[in-house]
Amino acid sequence: MIKAEQLTKRYGSALAVDQLSFEVLPGRVTGFLGPNGAGKSTTMRMILGLDTPAGGRALVNGRPYRSLRKPLRVVGSLLDAGAVHGGRSARSHLECLAVTNDLPRSRVGEVLERTGMQSAARKRIRGFSLGMKQRLGIAAALLGDPEILMFDEPVNGLDPEGIHWIRGLMRSLAAEGRTVFVSSHLMSEMALTADHLIVIGRGRLIADTGMADFIQASALNDVLIRSPQSSHLAELLTAKGAAVVPEPNGGLAVTGLTPEAISRLAAANGVAVYELAQRQASLEQVYMELTEDAVEYQAATPTTDNERHDR
Repeated sequence: MIKAEQLTKRYGSALAVDQLSFEVLPGRVTGFLGPNGAGKSTTMRMILGLDTPAGGRALVNGRPYRSLRKPLRVVGSLLDAGAVHGGRSARSHLECLAVTNDLPRSRVGEVLERTGMQSAARKRIRGFSLGMKQRLGIAAALLGDPEILMFDEPVNGLDPEGIHWIRGLMRSLAAEGRTVFVSSHLMSEMALTADHLIVIGRGRLIADTGMADFIQASALNDVLIRSPQSSHLAELLTAKGAAVVPEPNGGLAVTGLTPEAISRLAAANGVAVYELAQRQASLEQVYMELTEDAVEYQAATPTTDNERHDR
């Protein structure tokens, strides 16, 4: 597994990572989320020994990455798909990695096939699209058949088929018992891929929890109810301790009571109900709510034409 213990990193006077601690466990996909500048890439670089912490430490399988004798057999990573020699072919790039890490060359063909890169194996990397470079980077990460996989924004540049493919790949790797740690800004993909979430902001831990628990705990979850007696029903719900907010379309947004409790209350008081539905916030909504105060670069809210005319 991956373990961060009080990781701290400074760049001059800027505190990029601030006493960050978490664990990434095997058998599940762990999403690593945070606004731009939150310290995600810096944290991943410290885990891989590319940056030296100012304090704390990062361990993979209980050891610092730099102490691993054959690192590609333990950790496979993709942090920057463009960090490759453009003059090499995809196959020669992977063969160089195999030779320098004492890996069998047979693995090159296996990972090319698994990532769908066989037809481009002899082509020079400088002619690759970003999506093709991402696939090549993933092939390199898989080369040592490692127990731990780390991906930083792996779907950048991929078309819908490629995004669907990598989603299935990450889940299949976790199902094999591997540790999968992936950073992404695409909330829709994280919602479909991740089992667990680690969320940071301004270098600090904000959340470390399962996907379902993360969404369920949001104050944005509510119950929508429609009734021809909405005013009376709102009074009944408020008396029971629920928070009731009228919606523009005539419905009521209710928090503090379950749909079952609302249904029983309405039935006991003879109130007709046309619609009763549990509404759950999306991962993007919950994430935006949670990280609102941790956004470093926040643009002004656009003004609509109607708002301009009202001034």
